[in-house]
Amino acid sequence: MSWNTSDIPDQSGRIAVVTGANGGLGLETAEALAGAGAHVVMAARNQDKAAAAADTIRAAVPGASLEIVPLDLGSLESVRAAAEQIAAAHRSIDLLINNAGVMGIPERATADGFEMQFGTNHLGHFAFTALLLPSVLRADAPRVVTVTSTARHMGFPVKADNPHLHGSYGEWKAYGQSKLANYHFAIGLQQRFESADAGAASLTAHPGLSNTDLQTVSVEETGGGFSQKVFHSMAGLTGMTPAQGALPQLRAATDPGAKGGELYAPMWVTNGPPVRRPILRRIGMDSAIASLWKISEAETGVVLDVPAALAASRA
Repeated sequence: MSWNTSDIPDQSGRIAVVTGANGGLGLETAEALAGAGAHVVMAARNQDKAAAAADTIRAAVPGASLEIVPLDLGSLESVRAAAEQIAAAHRSIDLLINNAGVMGIPERATADGFEMQFGTNHLGHFAFTALLLPSVLRADAPRVVTVTSTARHMGFPVKADNPHLHGSYGEWKAYGQSKLANYHFAIGLQQRFESADAGAASLTAHPGLSNTDLQTVSVEETGGGFSQKVFHSMAGLTGMTPAQGALPQLRAATDPGAKGGELYAPMWVTNGPPVRRPILRRIGMDSAIASLWKISEAETGVVLDVPAALAASRA
């Protein structure tokens, strides 16, 4: 039986934080969670788009409980400010959905000097999650869902001596690296939750080929790059709608049967209803995860320590 938004259990009284909730998969995710009764914190960079997105949700879900928080994942200052604002307003967070991202763009740096795709897709979310972790761990059975991509299969683990690909940048090489980092982050976080007996779950989702503004922005950023235009055309012709593409992350976030460490994705890889897919453990994955953690903490200056966050949540 196909899973859809009608299968989302009642989310009344729950707090959900969704990054990139101003468009595409994030907007659809926010709308579905609000429709199920959750209070949704829409963490987004473009505040005009976020306000318009909130209006869209309220039109579809009268009485939707929404909150907009500025978040630029390409700026650690913004990440800290957003996390502080959210933690101050909400003692506990039930769902954290790390959805936002950029794809296949020309080489450029974040405000902190990080390669943009790695910095936005992974490092920003790593720091954001770490800073919100005490609030997450105060919730009853909280979940963190991190969005990856099939592009992780063409990615390589981050190298400590050149995490930002200086001198060897490629648009899809960088994207693949960032999406593999998302995948490794989600698995590593679950390992740490289990080790600390934290009572939380970390899951991964990928949307398949979805026709969202991510594809459009990729074409615009590259000035109409050939491969970007090909993917954009494929998404328009054969891709799923944003609402369909959001289903894997919604299932990972809300399905009572979903468990930490699992991956949800379209049944036919790029298309189809959301199903649980196997976690493929490459040789050396545990060491890659351990290395990613060290690199991420060193680059961001933010420590993601689950036992420490658990202790803070009980203070």
